[in-house]
Amino acid sequence: MATPASARTKIACYIKREKMVKICCIGAGYVGGPTMAVIALKCPSIEVVVVDISIARIAAWNSEQLPIYEPGLEDVVKQCRGRNLFFSTEVEKHISEADIIFVSVNTPTKTQGLGAGKAANLTYWESAARMIADVSKSDKIVVEKSTVPVKTAEAIEKILNHNSNGINFQILSNPEFLAEGTAIQDLFKPDRVLIGGRETPEGQKAIKALRDIYATWVPEDRIIATNLWSAELSKLAANAILAQRISSINAMSALCEATGADVTEVAYAVSKDSRIGPKFLNASVGFGGSCFQKDILNLVYICECNGLPEVANYWKQVIKINDYQKTRFVNRVVASMFNTVSGKKIAILGFAFKKDTGDTRETPAIDVCKGLLGDKANISIYDPQVTEEQIQRDLSMNKFDWDHPIHLQPMSPTAVKEVTVTWDAYQATNGAHGICILTEWDEFKALDYQKIYDNMQKPAFIYDGRNIMDVEKLRKIGFIVYSIGKPLDAWLKDMPAVA
Repeated sequence: MATPASARTKIACYIKREKMVKICCIGAGYVGGPTMAVIALKCPSIEVVVVDISIARIAAWNSEQLPIYEPGLEDVVKQCRGRNLFFSTEVEKHISEADIIFVSVNTPTKTQGLGAGKAANLTYWESAARMIADVSKSDKIVVEKSTVPVKTAEAIEKILNHNSNGINFQILSNPEFLAEGTAIQDLFKPDRVLIGGRETPEGQKAIKALRDIYATWVPEDRIIATNLWSAELSKLAANAILAQRISSINAMSALCEATGADVTEVAYAVSKDSRIGPKFLNASVGFGGSCFQKDILNLVYICECNGLPEVANYWKQVIKINDYQKTRFVNRVVASMFNTVSGKKIAILGFAFKKDTGDTRETPAIDVCKGLLGDKANISIYDPQVTEEQIQRDLSMNKFDWDHPIHLQPMSPTAVKEVTVTWDAYQATNGAHGICILTEWDEFKALDYQKIYDNMQKPAFIYDGRNIMDVEKLRKIGFIVYSIGKPLDAWLKDMPAVA
């Protein structure tokens, strides 16, 4: 007797569930969380579990208040969570059950030992690899998702193979190219998906398995397969070249101020060259984020280790210009206020490294605030997405501490008493001598600056570190305005700053 259609459907569904591909992502951070959420959304037949040893972080991913802010992320997570997307602290269990393991753990810059200040610390990667080897009972594809130095895959491969107990591991490099603030759209419509693997039959089979997942929603011509080393180096190269463009236009901004040129006009003229284009040509107080500086320092270290000091020095200069730009900004603030900000209230509008994110890793605001605090300023900070706890933590921590897992960071950093954090821009600026705009949040352009001016000390200063303000409108109100790379206010010409 023929099986009824409804029964056949049930059998088919049962078989499908039995053969469901299982993905485990180690690390529930800015990369792992959004990437896995989008894979779960686009591939409903795949079970995706994001694991982390941080109970608080996993609890946040399972709550109504996600641990990171990213436009569109909450909607994606809510569509999939509990269906085929799960967040768990049962790390070993889900590693053991997975077919494909993404590793998205921290790779902080070393602060001591060989390569301190430049090389990546692979402690967390090695720990993850050893755990995978210990608990695996079936063949696995292990995918590098963290930004790692070239040849990391080879090191991880050695750890896994020497502890394999007969299990076959294939290592792939699948670097992320996400821009915070647009990460979900970047995942929905990536410029490219890069997959690096071994040039062996097994390696090519692993590449195909990962390619098939992405091909569910990414056009085939945007999925690029390379060898492992090319994939690893491509991520460092992409970030270094993007950072280089920012440092290039920031170097020009200093020259513009010295000559009376307008950096916005220069950038626009340059961008019309089809070989150059308009992206990453906005002069600012400097670049931030978790990747640019770290990846360039890593690139410098790799160059030095391979006997390429001239190449290393070339990339070092990108970092030097970025540091110079932040120092130059602070010096402008101090010099214009009669060469001292001691005891003066300076309002900081924006602490995140860019708009539409709450991420403060390597944000220029940290160095600007520390520079002003060094001259005894009193600082009042407002950012719509960054908490007071995070700001105080950032201003108290040593450099690169931010890139360690939260449970290894200082638990109760000493609060900086000269810093107050508010949840209102008008409160932050009330009674201030000057305002520094350090993040390009759209809401800052819509504030009532006449009201702000009326409640400030006089003369009242605005230092636009993102070139988002209508300078002439502010000057008509009465502000003395400094905008990076723009013709200087007469007041600033009389009080030059030396970086």
